[in-house]
Amino acid sequence: MRLFSYSNGGASMMNFVGKKVRDDVVSDLGVTLIPAGSMLDEELIGMLGNHRVDLYNLELLNPAPNPVINFVDQAVLRSKELFESIGLTGKVPVEDVKGEVIPLVLQVSQHSNLFQLFESVKAVDEYTYQHNIGVGILSTLIGRWMELPDEELEILSLAGTLHDVGKVYIPADILNKPDKLTSEEYEQVKLHAEFGYDLLCRVPYLDPRIPLAALQHHERNDGRGYPLGVKEHEIELFSKIIAVADIFHAMSSRRSYHEPRAFYQIVEQMRDGIFGLLDPVIVTLFLDKILEKLIGEMVLLTDGRIGEVISLNPHQPLAPLVKAGEEFIDLSRRTDIHIKSIFIPD
Repeated sequence: MRLFSYSNGGASMMNFVGKKVRDDVVSDLGVTLIPAGSMLDEELIGMLGNHRVDLYNLELLNPAPNPVINFVDQAVLRSKELFESIGLTGKVPVEDVKGEVIPLVLQVSQHSNLFQLFESVKAVDEYTYQHNIGVGILSTLIGRWMELPDEELEILSLAGTLHDVGKVYIPADILNKPDKLTSEEYEQVKLHAEFGYDLLCRVPYLDPRIPLAALQHHERNDGRGYPLGVKEHEIELFSKIIAVADIFHAMSSRRSYHEPRAFYQIVEQMRDGIFGLLDPVIVTLFLDKILEKLIGEMVLLTDGRIGEVISLNPHQPLAPLVKAGEEFIDLSRRTDIHIKSIFIPD
């Protein structure tokens, strides 16, 4: 046991939410406030503040190394090197990508813990390169759920990983701009779809769906996408899959101009995208698979509490029954509380 004094000094409470304490936390009077191994939430942290416990003196449990993150990091590093070479040579080293990056993408897409996989592919810095790998992995995951054969999965993985290859010709100061793009800058960014298509069309014997995915991944079912404004029946299947993965990864990741969206916001906005924007069959499959995996997961609610998802509401799967401490919270009856994020097991 350890005895702590309080000197919080403006500590950010959210930095500690979801962390586990290594030892019993005791008060100045020797009373155990929190037993060893407990996960901190806003209520417990507030209680520690009332007892003048210094959060920065707490011994926290370190998460175990996550091998899937190592695979993702390897893929990102190698793809960055390969993409940088494209800007210099004007040639896409497809065989190098297939031999060195795609095996990692395929392996990560089979990871058993869905939310750990999602966490591993989130972009936190160098968004462009992490986004390439993240979309490749998520596209492959969707392809597995659609029961595509292995040879099709490999093509889809390559298409997803190379979907943004045209951005090698977009100035870095525009891609990484922390503020809203001007209309002229946005028009310049949109050119990456055509640039990518042109680059990939020069690669001999490449499956035509790969350059088509680079061209079409921003097209939308209602014709309001770019660069050509084609509609639902004119968009190739792989392009539709990659569009779903692209949007999910972008909303889940930290960008120079926004923090990751809350879990419930991502699901709600993607569900809204069924109506005119994204392929409804692919989005429904994707969201159903995610939501059914929620049962038994620990989640952070928007009111700061941490709880376990006990059961799903078949009519409102995004509003499950959650047990927080001794309280059962039916989110279908509490429209003021939502799932902010899912905790990843150590």
